[in-house]
Amino acid sequence: MADLLAIAFDDEATGFELRTELVKMQQEYLIELEDAVVVTRPSAEDIQLHQAVNLTAAGAVGGGFWGALIGLLFLNPLVGAAVGAGAGALAGRFTDVGINDDFMRQAGHALQPGGSAVFVLIRKMTADKVLERLEGFHRRGRVLQTSLSHEDEGRLRDALSGAAPQGAPVAAAPTDESDVPKVAPRET
Repeated sequence: MADLLAIAFDDEATGFELRTELVKMQQEYLIELEDAVVVTRPSAEDIQLHQAVNLTAAGAVGGGFWGALIGLLFLNPLVGAAVGAGAGALAGRFTDVGINDDFMRQAGHALQPGGSAVFVLIRKMTADKVLERLEGFHRRGRVLQTSLSHEDEGRLRDALSGAAPQGAPVAAAPTDESDVPKVAPRET
């Protein structure tokens, strides 16, 4: 079962930075992504989805190849390629893989103008290493929605807020000068 994460930012650039970091982690086999989409809100009425994979272009390329191959069999590869590319682009345009686009557009209305959100569908991940890498985004993001367990969601919120992880010991500050360790002066 895949887990959904939606993390919002006050600017557009940070959303794209997070997606880039997630792709790097996938290349390092720390996380297995099913989908990663950056949603931006350039103005109050405009919501844009930036898919990781352009299905329309991929469909056109695949359709063009198969159309040319079939056209070659019927001695007209150019017409076959054109028809195949058109059909493939149309199929790619109406194919919705991963996170539902309407859901992301609705959630995008919760963003302030100029903000962004990253929607991620995760198949598998090494949670401790991924959360450690997400700490680079602390105090910059907030969790909009997640399908993680309460414990994992708390750890994610802590990583983004820069707080000490839940259950981690917090060092107490010295109460007076007698608690401060003394350092001997260095002889030269």
